Amino acid sequence: MFSFTLPEASWEEHEHLVSLHERLLQQLGLHHRVVAVCGGDSSAPSAKTYDVETWMPARGEYGETSSVSNCTDFQARRLGIRVRRAKGTVFAHTLNGTAVATSRALVAVLENYQQKDGSVRVPDVLVPYMSGMKVITTAR
Repeated sequence: MFSFTLPEASWEEHEHLVSLHERLLQQLGLHHRVVAVCGGDSSAPSAKTYDVETWMPARGEYGETSSVSNCTDFQARRLGIRVRRAKGTVFAHTLNGTAVATSRALVAVLENYQQKDGSVRVPDVLVPYMSGMKVITTAR
């Protein structure tokens, strides 16, 4: 996900993007947490990054499934992305988020929905995309 905003709106947009990531995991019924990443672990363009981590039962801990960064005007300066205002121009602020790191989210779904017999219950929100299948079983 990418977002271009006015400088005064970028922090609110950053929180909004995090909420979209959280809503996706909530709809999947996955336990998650949001962690602010320290500056030394963030990429150079990022003024602030949040990692969204999902519970991974096999590990017994949370694992990163997405991240959301506010790069303020770092990328816009290099790319020349400006916003025209009544009194000149300013650099836009750029934000980005993983949305879903598909392989990591799939691991989280499989681990969290696996049943004792090895089958996997399909999260309710995904049933329509699975042709109505509610449980994935192993071939025997």
